[in-house]
Amino acid sequence: MAHRILVVDDDPHIREVICFALEKGGMATSIARDGREAVNRFRESNPDLIVLDIGMPEMDGLEVCRQIRKTSNVPILFLSARDEEIDRILGLEIGGDDYVTKPFSPRELVTRVNVILRRRVAREAPAPETKLLAQGVLSMDALRHAVTFNGSPVTLTAIEFTILKSFLTRPGIVLTREQIMNAAYDTQIYVSNRTIDSHIRNIRVKFAAAGCASIIDTVHGVGFRLGPCEAAI
Repeated sequence: MAHRILVVDDDPHIREVICFALEKGGMATSIARDGREAVNRFRESNPDLIVLDIGMPEMDGLEVCRQIRKTSNVPILFLSARDEEIDRILGLEIGGDDYVTKPFSPRELVTRVNVILRRRVAREAPAPETKLLAQGVLSMDALRHAVTFNGSPVTLTAIEFTILKSFLTRPGIVLTREQIMNAAYDTQIYVSNRTIDSHIRNIRVKFAAAGCASIIDTVHGVGFRLGPCEAAI
């Protein structure tokens, strides 16, 4: 069955170019012309991935992502006319999976979409038995994409989940930013150290809200390692 992609952009020419490239790549597309329509279309069609323009009137792409992330971890690839690092970091921080700047190569965009989809399929592939990971009062069910701390669920984006999993599979080991980057992203996609730091910060904030004293520790000059994962006193 063809992957269903929701293409969101207020420019009809860009929507047409993206849809043509994706359909040529064997995917099915639907469109939304602004942010509000995007949220409605998402609820109606349950797409496998969203290509989402940031700069739209009324409701921009960042707000659309925030709305969708309240209920879903569907992959989101951001489009933006701005090539500022702070924009890329913000987009990834709030739950985006990748970021492409305009003007873009349709072929590269299709490649990035395929990379994200392959990663999602691999993550959700069935296995003969449940793979549970744990440290302290932290528990991760890798097959169900579920994380709990001290019995309470913690909602993570797909990239945050993958980063935390890389620590849980190697407890006590210090991981460099490059190792974390390679674990979280396809090797053809480059992200900066600041982006990795932003993901780490987001993970810490979410676990702090769940009562975790230390989820990821910084090893200055080297990288990060999994903390004791104990509840704050």
